Formats: sequence, structure tokens, C-alpha cells
Amino acid sequence: MLGEVLIRAGDYGTEVERILNLDGGGNRPMPLAPAGPSCEEARERLSALSAKQLFADAPEPEAAMSGLYIYFSCLDEAHHIAQDLPSREGSYWHAIMHRQEPDPANAAYWFRSTGKHPIFKALRDEATAAGYDAGLIWDPFRFIDYCGAARQWPGSKEDRIAMQVQLSEWQLLFDYCARGKNR
Repeated sequence: MLGEVLIRAGDYGTEVERILNLDGGGNRPMPLAPAGPSCEEARERLSALSAKQLFADAPEPEAAMSGLYIYFSCLDEAHHIAQDLPSREGSYWHAIMHRQEPDPANAAYWFRSTGKHPIFKALRDEATAAGYDAGLIWDPFRFIDYCGAARQWPGSKEDRIAMQVQLSEWQLLFDYCARGKNR
């Protein structure tokens, strides 16, 4: 579990692999409140491609694209895409983006729109393995609060746990959007 690579960049096609490999291959913990893009080259490549080009066979190509932008801390671009998606995956990416902004009230609004998501069970298991007390069911509202507290102590155990859980969340949701429910 903890430390296990949940995704392999090559599972999503050559171009997505190239882009993810610009910064950690989809396995780099993301900051809880990014100050700007983690990789300008990735941002430029993403802006030159469409979601359909990158995720031609994906059930949620636009949602997967929003997730890529979030991975590279391009919150404006992720927000622009997610806010126009009527699916719960669009709401979920929207919620993550607002959690990272940080705008906890807006994140909570979008998590309410998301509802219970199919990745929650796996996320709860990954979070528990990372040292987060996830309880019996995944509670995204509790995690918003945890991230808010962890941001107050950069480099702390709580900060590292929150970033690891956030990475697991990103990996699970990205895979769900890019490859679908029935992998």
C-alpha cells in the first residue's frame, strides 16, 4: 500500500506518459496549497492538446485533463475545465482544486455535489496505510480540515501524510477518469 505506485504513466498512452514524466511520473506528492505550476513545460504541452487527443478512449476525457492540470498545480486551467463538467468526477476535481486554493467552504460545496464516489473505499485504505486516521468510511470534509491544519506546519508529519493521501486520491481519481471503472 503506502509507497506502492498506484499508477504507471505508461498506462495512459505515450503522450500522457511524456507529460507526467516531466515531474514525477504521476507519483510526486503535490503541495497542499501550490504557489503556481510545478512544471511550466507540462502546462504548455497540455494547453496545446485537447482532452480527446490525450484520452481518446477514456470515459471522462475532460475530467482526466482537469486532473492532469491539478497534478501540475495549474489550478486556473483545472478549474476552467472542471466547472463545466456536469459529472460527479467534474465536481470531485473542482472540490480538490478549491481545497488546494485553499477555499475550504467552496471545496466542501463541491464535495457535497460529488456525493459518495466509487474511489472512496480504496482511498480510505490508502489513507490509512499512509498514517491518516480515515475511520470506517472516507470523509472528504474531514480531510479538508486535516489539510488546512497540516498547511500550518510545513514539513511536519501531518503535512507529509496529507500530501501522500492527496497523491493517492489524485491517482485513484485520475485512473478512474482516464481508464474507467472497469479496468
